[in-house]
Amino acid sequence: MNKFSRKLVSLGTCIAICGTAVLTGGCSGNSSKSSSSNGGKIDMEALEKEEKELKPDYSVNYDGIKTASINAGVSVHDPSILKVDDTYYIYGSHMSTAKSTDLRNWTSIGDGYDVNNPVYKNFLRNDDAFKYAGGAFSAIPTDDNGTHVWAPDVVYNKKQKKYFMYFCTSSTWNASNLCYATSESPEGPFEWQGALIYSGFTSDTLKDTDVLDYVSEDYAKEHYINNNGGMEEYNYNECPNAIDPTTFYDEDGKMWMVYGSWSGGIFLLEIDENTGKVIHPEADEKNNVDAYFGKRLIGGGHVAIEGPWIEYDKEAGYYYLFVSYGSLVSDGGYQIRVFRSKKVNGDYVDMKGNTPKPDSGDESFFGLKLSGNYMLPSLEKAYMATGHNSALIDTDGKRYIVNHTRFDDGTEAHEPRVHQYLLNEDGWPCMLPYATDGETVSEKGYDNEKIIGDYYVADQDTTVDGNIAEPFKLIFTDKGSVFGKDIKGVWTVKDGTYYVTIKYNDDEFKGVFCEMNDEAGTKCMTFSAVSKNKSLWGVKYYK
Repeated sequence: MNKFSRKLVSLGTCIAICGTAVLTGGCSGNSSKSSSSNGGKIDMEALEKEEKELKPDYSVNYDGIKTASINAGVSVHDPSILKVDDTYYIYGSHMSTAKSTDLRNWTSIGDGYDVNNPVYKNFLRNDDAFKYAGGAFSAIPTDDNGTHVWAPDVVYNKKQKKYFMYFCTSSTWNASNLCYATSESPEGPFEWQGALIYSGFTSDTLKDTDVLDYVSEDYAKEHYINNNGGMEEYNYNECPNAIDPTTFYDEDGKMWMVYGSWSGGIFLLEIDENTGKVIHPEADEKNNVDAYFGKRLIGGGHVAIEGPWIEYDKEAGYYYLFVSYGSLVSDGGYQIRVFRSKKVNGDYVDMKGNTPKPDSGDESFFGLKLSGNYMLPSLEKAYMATGHNSALIDTDGKRYIVNHTRFDDGTEAHEPRVHQYLLNEDGWPCMLPYATDGETVSEKGYDNEKIIGDYYVADQDTTVDGNIAEPFKLIFTDKGSVFGKDIKGVWTVKDGTYYVTIKYNDDEFKGVFCEMNDEAGTKCMTFSAVSKNKSLWGVKYYK
């Protein structure tokens, strides 16, 4: 089983929030009452009257909208981003690496299980690298007799002044080995240095790990191995699969590694900056800290969750934990979710203040869903399985999400995509609808004539399935009203900012406006807003 198949499982005022008043946004700052709101409540009678006078057309028609497809130039699965000087690098599964200077056009610098892959120095000839897992002759052989090297992440170790790559070799859906390699250059060659964490073992293969260097044999057999009627198996419901590592610095300059996929959930271990190796903690069962695997942050019970990435945002004051749900095939519901915490070791919570635990059940109830399957104007085909992301806060302060995407084209072909994201006024990420094209949000907001009008809107919902979020129409009026089929609500902007609040159907979406190019290069106004763990994207074309 390889990584592809292992987890099928009104134009006078702009409106702004200021108590119960509405102020001009990006205009003059005058205040007035909205015909659609009353003390913070939606005036349905006024909305019905306005809708009757407006006689809106809610049909969705793309006539006149130019379409195009972006060609990234490479296929890099599970892309992990690193910026060095003016160059962006992405490192992906199957030993694929690429670089770019604009986050759109990528050039491969190494790809596939090739002994001549320049990014990985003699890696495939290194028996130690595959001693436990990842090869046909490993202690736990790969289930397809192939080679499995997945989800690398590269970080610059400030202490050692070297680039450290953390990655995994993997044999089955839970038998894996976290390893690390080093290089003087982000382009390699990376030379294998050692193994760090093992998973998927039983009593027979425990001796092939370093587990007993940190816990007793009795403890390992009691906590890490299950015996069901004489048949042993790895305790995957509580213990992690040792894959998908990412490494980062916290606000105090300490290094950490977050890792895990399905199985026991997402775990955290500190990294010794002097060696690049993990620091095994003291056990603290009450706080979900294991002496070998580290602290469980979220997940467990073998529900869909993987590809963790933690990004510390100094301006926001939060650590953001990004993960992916679903099965990574095109119709598997693969998607990006995010949690946040004030502390590096948690608790990480979603918009509802909840954290998924091993006994929480259905994962769809947890985490803010940023991106799933969706269709938008200008796209030639729907985007599918938009998952396994990394994130970057650039030197100019712009924030980016980097993920791979498949397409609604009957294949499993995939490409990397990069979207800018902005934080709403509550500090939650709002991912912009289209791939980044150098856009810069107006810090002072936008004039009313740019905002009001007809929007093509995709509601990402919170489902984990293969359905595509197809656009529907929302109309933003100059009176601060929002109309759609069976939808009546209000919109407001915060004076002098790009922050927007959209209320309808018992939902309050708080997000951002941003003018940007669509994927055919046509300038449009967009919004991205979030509520109750779901994202709402809107696109308006200028007439």
